[in-house]
Amino acid sequence: MSAPVEVVLSADSAGQLFNCAVFDPHSGSEFLSYRGGNTSSRSLTVLNGEYILGAQLGKNFINVWEIQRKDQLQQKIVCPGIVTCLCASPDGLYVLAGIAEAIYLWEMSTGNLLAILSRHYQDVSCIRFTDDSSHFVSGGKDNLALIWNLSSVVQLDSSRTPEPCHILSRHSLPITDIHCGLMGPQARVATASLDQTVKVWEVSSGEMLLSVLFDVGIMSVTFDPCEYFLFCGGSDGNIFQVSLCSTSLSRDKTFQTDSDGNQVFKGHRNLVTCLSVSMDGTLLLSGSNDETVRMWDVQSKQCIWSINHKGHVTNAVIIPAPANMFLADSHPAVPLPRFSRHLNPSEQGDGTGSGGMCLRLGASTQHFGLKTTDFKPLKCNRQQKRTHFACF
Repeated sequence: MSAPVEVVLSADSAGQLFNCAVFDPHSGSEFLSYRGGNTSSRSLTVLNGEYILGAQLGKNFINVWEIQRKDQLQQKIVCPGIVTCLCASPDGLYVLAGIAEAIYLWEMSTGNLLAILSRHYQDVSCIRFTDDSSHFVSGGKDNLALIWNLSSVVQLDSSRTPEPCHILSRHSLPITDIHCGLMGPQARVATASLDQTVKVWEVSSGEMLLSVLFDVGIMSVTFDPCEYFLFCGGSDGNIFQVSLCSTSLSRDKTFQTDSDGNQVFKGHRNLVTCLSVSMDGTLLLSGSNDETVRMWDVQSKQCIWSINHKGHVTNAVIIPAPANMFLADSHPAVPLPRFSRHLNPSEQGDGTGSGGMCLRLGASTQHFGLKTTDFKPLKCNRQQKRTHFACF
């Protein structure tokens, strides 16, 4: 059997069978699974096609697996607080983590903490990069979505406070999900909210292009690759398909089913936590608090297969199959570096900022020519443990 072009990656809140697993998008059969802990919502990401990262639910660390090694014990990255959302840049150079109301940005080649962005007023709930890694969008419980230019954040003068290039403030309740379309800085981004609306924005200008009102709170959102349709997962278990090509489309509209492409996928029995569309736009993946992942045929609205999990589905996404995923003898080209505990002095002045994280290396580090004895644990007293999160 040849390696698939795309795979499904999913995780649930229980972690009884696995932390996360890889499935065939056409049959639902399991390819690989990764053990140890469980992953919180919006916190499962693939780094450079070589590692899977998943923030531990309710804990202050991130689990890490080499993507082709299903039998390994996970490594752990210790963080300064509970990670509420996590995202790796498509180019594999950066990782973003939401911790309380702050956004932490790390450079993967060095492990340097480049920035701590404290512009949200409440917890950051979701974060996404654009497809070219030039911008990222954060959403929070403060009802705000912020568009950031990555280069301006990375190259920021230490005397200046990082600021987003656009503040999207038209939602009246917490942001629940974000999806960035294609075309980099010219992309459109969709934001979902408990205020029962999904809004579509232009990244370059921050202008709102569309607002769709529903009868229920919206928990997840995605486009198809061509952006013909907007898919919105409701708190009632329904998935709403909104046509973006309708000639009658106005800037503010209320969702209604019709013959122009506005339809409803029915099958989930609880809120829809995540949505993803295949590269050809024919398949829609959904995960739900009813403990199932479902694959739908977009044209017929029929469920093709369903996988039962042991807890609420926290993450489910269709991704291009990484080249190393099905090569048992391959290893990452570069090991993950030790993550810094302070802001990078070369980029952020004197490096006195707080925050950062360290990599707790497991036995698998010997694949990189390193021994666990090369890394000495820090010694600290109880007071230091409350202020220095890198203490093991």
